[in-house]
Amino acid sequence: MAWWDERFQEMEALRRELMRAFDDTPLRRPYSRVSFLPGLRARAYPLVNITEDENTLYIEALAPGLDPESIKISMANNQLTLSGEKRSLNGDIKAEAYHRSERAAGRFVRNITLPTPVDADKIKADYRDGLMLIRLPKAEAAKTRQIEIQVS
Repeated sequence: MAWWDERFQEMEALRRELMRAFDDTPLRRPYSRVSFLPGLRARAYPLVNITEDENTLYIEALAPGLDPESIKISMANNQLTLSGEKRSLNGDIKAEAYHRSERAAGRFVRNITLPTPVDADKIKADYRDGLMLIRLPKAEAAKTRQIEIQVS
């Protein structure tokens, strides 16, 4: 019986070590033991897609239910910051009355490190139908240049 206790303790130590390793990662996993507990994991909001072409970076931020007046976009040190507030639809309902609450409300800040330098003076943003579309023209130094080869 003593050998079983030792094996069980080793397995339990291994389980704790694995859980600690997953807790330290920035990724949210569906099997995380704290995925559904409020306040323990930061949610990335708004959800974004970032694409680029030769001259421009494009950011599509999924942000339904926002008041466009509350949205702030700023740029510093090659990092784009999106902030604002998502208001609750039913502010008079007490928290204990909810059976399920999956639609978060409140203030948010999302910092996005850009993969290439951009011209901050030419950034354009539109918000429609719950989608924020941001166009960031690349800085001249970041654009791909075709170099002609001289043959002699």
